[in-house]
Amino acid sequence: MVLKRSHKIKEITLQRLWLFPVILILLSACVSGRVREQREKVIATARTFTGTPYKWGGATRTGMDCSGLTCNAYRAVELDLPRTADAQATVGKKVKRRKLAPGDLVFFATGKKRREITHVGIVTDVNGNNDVKFIHASTSLGVVETNLYSDYYIKRYRKARRIID
Repeated sequence: MVLKRSHKIKEITLQRLWLFPVILILLSACVSGRVREQREKVIATARTFTGTPYKWGGATRTGMDCSGLTCNAYRAVELDLPRTADAQATVGKKVKRRKLAPGDLVFFATGKKRREITHVGIVTDVNGNNDVKFIHASTSLGVVETNLYSDYYIKRYRKARRIID
């Protein structure tokens, strides 16, 4: 009797083991779907500010700076970022340039000091090795999308961070 019962329990356990990988796959799909939706919402929110003129310290449609744009975009998914580009450069997870994904923050040193983070943008599209678009508030053009690999920005690129993972 004990042998039969033990054998039956093992049989039932083995029959149900196939459920475990299926449940893991379903859970990971739900998480990755949620992450993708959040990143898309951040980008869509940032794009609503396209054409907004640049204003140092600004964070509204009448005028906005680069970190004001990123703060507004991430607030759409209920994430609060620090207010300045250099402070934002310490948040999230480091990302290598070749591993950039939409929604990642990219940081630049556009001032006289080559290591000092002074500018931030949000990756919007990754279309290949030399075609990575990001949205940012340019001092001369306002909120625009630009290729990271343009001469000006690739020379000043310093690092990237992933906020939504």
